[in-house]
Amino acid sequence: MSALTVDHSTANGHEWDDLVRIWQETDAPEGCKVEIIERIVTVAPPPSNAHNDIVDLVQRALYEVIPRNRGIYQTLGTAVPSRDGLYIPDLAVAPRQVLRSEGGNFIPASAAELVVEITSKSNAAHDRIKKAAGYAQAAVPLYLLIDGWAPGGPTITSQAELPHPNTAATTTRTGTDTTVDNRIDSLASASPTR
Repeated sequence: MSALTVDHSTANGHEWDDLVRIWQETDAPEGCKVEIIERIVTVAPPPSNAHNDIVDLVQRALYEVIPRNRGIYQTLGTAVPSRDGLYIPDLAVAPRQVLRSEGGNFIPASAAELVVEITSKSNAAHDRIKKAAGYAQAAVPLYLLIDGWAPGGPTITSQAELPHPNTAATTTRTGTDTTVDNRIDSLASASPTR
């Protein structure tokens, strides 16, 4: 992953606009993910086949339970200006009306109802810590982290009711579990081998 640090030592009130402009103008190779994470514009390589397969499985499971007035989006920008962040989650569920009314390349993260991140070896720390805190600060109601690179082995963590980063209710499962949705739980076993 490469990163471009942006110096905003001069408080001119346009820091966020400058970051977004740099994000929009970053010319990354096709398939790469460009994000702003704590004032740093990052470029991650395209995801692996295993990563894409997990995204597809989760998306298919969600289509069975998400109402038609909600969309399930890949590569949808979610902005958290208060944390100088503009994330591209692997999946985001949001009301279709939000996308239609916002225009542009991103929506406020607070408009997302579910965000799913699937770690890659190169970005696991961002998904576990920085982006989780950003989604929590934006009050995203549900954050699902599928972590095939967790130190103790693959895990699936759901964080719900996230009004504040320090009070998030967290549930972590390793391996398979017959509660919730078996298809999503089985994704941990589909995570890449080390």
